[in-house]
Amino acid sequence: MSHYMTGLVVRGAGTPAQLAELRLPEIGPGQVRIKVRAAGVCHSDLSMINGTLRPPHPLVLGHEAAGEVVEVGAHVTRAQVGDHVVLNWQPACRNCWYCDHGEPWLCATSHGVAALENGLTLDGAPVHVTLGLGAFAEQVVAPENAVIPVPRELPFEVAALLGCAVLTGSGAIRNTAGVKPGETVLVIGLGGVGLSAVAAARAAGAGKVIAVDVTEAKKGLAEAAGATDFVVSSDSLSKDIRDLTGKLGADHAIECVGRASTIRAAWRATRRGGQVTVVGMGAADDMVQLAALDIFSSARTLKASVYGQADTDIEVPALARDVLDGKLNLDHLITDRITLAEVPAAFDRMSRGEGARSVALL
Repeated sequence: MSHYMTGLVVRGAGTPAQLAELRLPEIGPGQVRIKVRAAGVCHSDLSMINGTLRPPHPLVLGHEAAGEVVEVGAHVTRAQVGDHVVLNWQPACRNCWYCDHGEPWLCATSHGVAALENGLTLDGAPVHVTLGLGAFAEQVVAPENAVIPVPRELPFEVAALLGCAVLTGSGAIRNTAGVKPGETVLVIGLGGVGLSAVAAARAAGAGKVIAVDVTEAKKGLAEAAGATDFVVSSDSLSKDIRDLTGKLGADHAIECVGRASTIRAAWRATRRGGQVTVVGMGAADDMVQLAALDIFSSARTLKASVYGQADTDIEVPALARDVLDGKLNLDHLITDRITLAEVPAAFDRMSRGEGARSVALL
């Protein structure tokens, strides 16, 4: 039986995203069909539109989402009809070399896949879905390892953020950087991921959390997330950070933008022996240049944090429990609650650096 629904589709690089009628594929063994109830507007989706990433088209946007299971295929064991679930855009196979060696966030079956073919437009053309999901749609069909059941008491709009922004930002602090009590943390870029990193740094006991963005308008959001200091980015950023850290620089810099210029700024603002963690997804042709002597003499470490370096099946339920127990407050992250038709306007706000997360409620 075919299911028809509305999704947000972009038909080529640089073209506007528009609502379109789509036909979902029938589910097969090991697959589930989910009614999407909330989907966050993430910068990775914007990268699919503006040419930073080059996925195939036509493309259904969206990957940070939560919903309710409405149908399960044969042999499905981890979800049943009625379950509330967070969607996982990089599910681990649990069988490859990386999974066997405790690195499911680098799973060989999902790493580097910008989009998969999954469904048809009403005129019969194949359609692709962002990061295997295409969650800016009324429903999605996904493999069962791409759904993570969460308590029904957890609001869908909050659950959606756990699947990308919160997990990515908090995982960068806990898992990749390993921030210790009393350390100084610099966070560059205050979208949903950056603000999640700020909150996680405070929760880890950081002595000073310096939040950086290009606009003063982000100061209130940064302070609500737990920042002790706020700095507007400029050419003097490294000097500004050293002025706040006894001329040393930060112990950790968390780069949440994905640009060579901000990665270099994070490097310069970190103390000798410190660590730079790159969270932002950048363009393939945006090259980062560092002097060989500087790499040696500064003794800094440069690392990437893919999906928060997290085992999603363990950490998403743990984050959900923290929210329900009052240990994790995400109220400051959602600045706009919108409809699916209003997502393109949310991309425009994101491009201008306004707000934190917009969440489409379906």
